[in-house]
Amino acid sequence: MAKVTQSIEIAAPPERVWEVIMDPERLGEWVTIHRGLGEHDADHMEQTLHLRGVNFHVHWTLVERKPPNLAIWEGRGPARSRAHIAYRLTEVDGGRTRFDYENEFKAPLGPLGAVASRALVGNVPERESEATLRRLKTLIEGTSA
Repeated sequence: MAKVTQSIEIAAPPERVWEVIMDPERLGEWVTIHRGLGEHDADHMEQTLHLRGVNFHVHWTLVERKPPNLAIWEGRGPARSRAHIAYRLTEVDGGRTRFDYENEFKAPLGPLGAVASRALVGNVPERESEATLRRLKTLIEGTSA
């Protein structure tokens, strides 16, 4: 199981950040590994992601929503892999938002799959999540003025 946690402060209120992060049509603007969006509605989406030269599909279900502070997604990927993503937004310093991001991936095949997954992806998830949050900050701060 691989878990990544990152945080960033964004110069915009939580409602503005929520509006962007919860719009599946905008994922390509800020998620660095996003490659495509399939069928989607308010609680489900089919997403194509790209990691280490390979595209893969994940079916996401929104399992908890507390606008504009919390969203938790559970995902099912190839070969019975599973993922968990949490977005936590907290207002800080009069109108700024602290965005705490958590991504947990569970490879198929138990411990053997986890070892293989670590060997294949290394620290790519950490780098990509950092780049993704920087992109989100730039996107929102550039459009909220």
